[in-house]
Amino acid sequence: MAKDTVTITDNATGKSIEVPVLRGTHGPPVFDVGTVYKELGMFTFDPGFTSTGSCESTITFIDGEEGILLYRGYPIEQLAEQSHFLEVCYLLWYGRLPSAQELSDFETIITHHTMVHEGLRDFYAGFHRGAHPMAIMVGVVGALSAFYHDSLDIHDHRSREISAHRLIAKMPTIAAWAYRYSRGEPFMYPSNKLGYAENFLRMMFGFPTEEYEINPVAAKALDLIFLLHADHEQNASTSTVRLAGSSQANPFACISAGVGTLWGPAHGGANEAVIEMLEEIEDARNISKFVAKAKDPNDPFRLMGFGHRVYKHYDPRAKIIRKSCYDVLDALKLDDPLFDIALKLEEIALKDEYFVERKLYPNVDFYSGIIQRAIGIPTNMFTVIFTIGRTIGWISQWNEMIGEKGLKIGRPRQLYTGEATRDYVRIDRR
Repeated sequence: MAKDTVTITDNATGKSIEVPVLRGTHGPPVFDVGTVYKELGMFTFDPGFTSTGSCESTITFIDGEEGILLYRGYPIEQLAEQSHFLEVCYLLWYGRLPSAQELSDFETIITHHTMVHEGLRDFYAGFHRGAHPMAIMVGVVGALSAFYHDSLDIHDHRSREISAHRLIAKMPTIAAWAYRYSRGEPFMYPSNKLGYAENFLRMMFGFPTEEYEINPVAAKALDLIFLLHADHEQNASTSTVRLAGSSQANPFACISAGVGTLWGPAHGGANEAVIEMLEEIEDARNISKFVAKAKDPNDPFRLMGFGHRVYKHYDPRAKIIRKSCYDVLDALKLDDPLFDIALKLEEIALKDEYFVERKLYPNVDFYSGIIQRAIGIPTNMFTVIFTIGRTIGWISQWNEMIGEKGLKIGRPRQLYTGEATRDYVRIDRR
């Protein structure tokens, strides 16, 4: 990592210090401000950490201006076209693409970890039937540490690896069971004969009394959704996992914290908001009216699934998943007016000068929400699907951080603007 320096001067005192400028493989350089407080007695101030590099990482890189997403240096377009989710899991965790034998062994390991402890089955009974599936996910994932305490030594590489395997493998089972429990339907155990996405679909929609026929188009689309959501640099949930992990909490607790953060509508709930928006539009004839509302600065209505906080160009994941969306709709031939609304809205937004000038292109959430609805996944499970895919990113980021030398607990500082020092007044004198 190349280094040079920049001078920071406190104009009030005239004192100056030299701070290192760090330059990574890609992306803008960063000021290393670790000595600013010690030398100048000042903190940096960056609400939302939008201009702060919180860590050093080798896992994922995003260039929002150019619409680039790399997993371990590999363009997301190449991985989406030529790879599949479990191979990407191997890549993110181990840092390289596997050989054929390594991939086969890895898939076998994940397959044989998909069962969960029977005690966890009973754990579901403690939830209200109407509980949101993400509420169940937060609780059950956090509870894994009570059932798999044999791999909680975070300083042991092998223990961390076993925990990673368990999380990747068990997350679809936990998720499918959250759905089944909410509907009062029997839990489906995983099958070692099926692939990752196929297994999840069977556990979601199958029944013990009959064979479940896997739709290959749906399975392929779901695998792609997992792959595209596998990691996305230092977003809110990933940063939460890292911050929780900096306290040396066990990996299951850290991932549960990530699940809770992802649940927020500003983070993982965007694809759910897309469907809600389409339902609000109700009819394709209303699209022009809602487009006008979106353009009106005095109207709170916004087109959900358009634009992205990071990408100032077309979201590269959206380009990939758009084709999958059309393939799914074409193959399933579903008569759903929401799909007509979505496709016409997409067509208008891609041509409308207002959206083009502001680079408000459809993003990955727009298309993934449509795909999930098409294959029968209910809206309240959309963020759960996101959770399944993002688990490998969370655990890989956690593992990278735990392996660093001189790991420090995260402890952000603040700009205090509250009351100055004041004396306590006894209650009888107030």
